[in-house]
Amino acid sequence: MAEGPGTTSVARGSERAVRVLLVVGDKPLANVIDLTLRHGRYLRQVTGTVDGAKAAIAEWKPTLLIVDIDTEAGAGIQLIDEARNHGPMGVIALTRRSDLRGKLDAFERGADDYIGIPFVPDDLVARARAVIRRTHGSAGELVPRLRIGDLEIDVLNRKVLAGEHELHLTSLEQALLYLLAANAGSILTREQILDALWGTDFVIESNVVDRHVRALRAKLQNDWHKPRYIETVPGAGYRFVSASEVEDN
Repeated sequence: MAEGPGTTSVARGSERAVRVLLVVGDKPLANVIDLTLRHGRYLRQVTGTVDGAKAAIAEWKPTLLIVDIDTEAGAGIQLIDEARNHGPMGVIALTRRSDLRGKLDAFERGADDYIGIPFVPDDLVARARAVIRRTHGSAGELVPRLRIGDLEIDVLNRKVLAGEHELHLTSLEQALLYLLAANAGSILTREQILDALWGTDFVIESNVVDRHVRALRAKLQNDWHKPRYIETVPGAGYRFVSASEVEDN
């Protein structure tokens, strides 16, 4: 998992491996993107600051830069220019903004792709692989299944094996599971879940998070009295309580 903004998390591998630098100041979001990137055998670094990103770009020379351009009040977009000054490097811009100006600015600075937040995990997997292939020549091996505790998540078929039970998820349920599992052990408030899955500008009914958590629990056969995966924290939110170790199959 990502260690959080302002820190560095590096996956093991050779110097020839694809290197991905993730620049996101929102810890839950950084964690879920880092988990999603485990579907590729990439070396990964995570930072939540522009200065930390500049140092990593200069010293580590990533293959792909994924940057939330709203980081540090919009200063994150400058990192696209920084990347272009250090040779061939794919760039994916992330943002919660829906205005055309932000997209044009990112592309004019040289971004290869643009992803709006919220996103679904399989979309990020596909777009990251496409940009890496264009800039690096090969995207490497796809890891279709991740194991988190006793859950096995299949991103290609959008299904989960929970013990002996196979269940199929909607795109929203898939995104909710990744968000909770990526932040295992931490409480996510309803507001954080709303922001991550629906966006800050989307007006929806107040109980939508609870309804989708209930639906996901039902598929996971999670007993809320004795939670095995998703725990309700009264007055606070939800917490993923299964083992947080992630294994690539």
